[in-house]
Amino acid sequence: MVNAPVRKLDALLFDKDGTLFDFHATWSAWARAVIEDLAQGMPERRRALAREMAFDLEAGRFRRESPIIAGTNREAAECVVRALPGRDVTEIEELLKLHSANAPLAPAVPLAPLLGGFRAGGLRLGVVTNDSEYAAHAQLRTAGIAAHFEFVAGFDSGHGAKPSPGPLLAFCAAAGLQPARVAMVGDSTHDLIAGRAAGMARLAVLTGPAERADLAPHADAVLASIGEIPAWLSA
Repeated sequence: MVNAPVRKLDALLFDKDGTLFDFHATWSAWARAVIEDLAQGMPERRRALAREMAFDLEAGRFRRESPIIAGTNREAAECVVRALPGRDVTEIEELLKLHSANAPLAPAVPLAPLLGGFRAGGLRLGVVTNDSEYAAHAQLRTAGIAAHFEFVAGFDSGHGAKPSPGPLLAFCAAAGLQPARVAMVGDSTHDLIAGRAAGMARLAVLTGPAERADLAPHADAVLASIGEIPAWLSA
């Protein structure tokens, strides 16, 4: 547990997938839709796509080792195109971006009241994701929470991608904040490593594929979900 002074925060910076939205309920459904779209009814191609994406067709969810879990949209496209000889990675990247924007969203907790409470308490909010900025804005609008965030960055926003601290520091620069007074909230080691490099407090949540043992060495606290942040702030 962190010391009390770290909790005197000015802002919370959220990862999106596995943090604001439950990872498997949202992205495993997305992956199955992508596989079915690209397989075009061919079982062998379906199996090849699942293999390259490290997606368990029988269980209907990503395997923990999948590089897509914390990777960028480009990295996901590079996985997918290995199962599609002759297809262009940029074309597949655009297709995945459009699929992502329409992914079925499963909020980790009721988001609007939680985020509204943070803002009412004086906290400023941002989102940094390794998804595309286009998909991030689309999903936040669909979930009805876009207005709560003053900063949204994807891997393609020009600040780099996690685990680089670049997008986190871009939030601080845009908001005029000191990194030490910001907490990075995420479900992967990418989020937490980026937070440490940026000089931020780090909160891990268990609504993504990673387990407590994976996250705890990199975090100031491990929470079941972002719904536990108010209690952590006031403890």
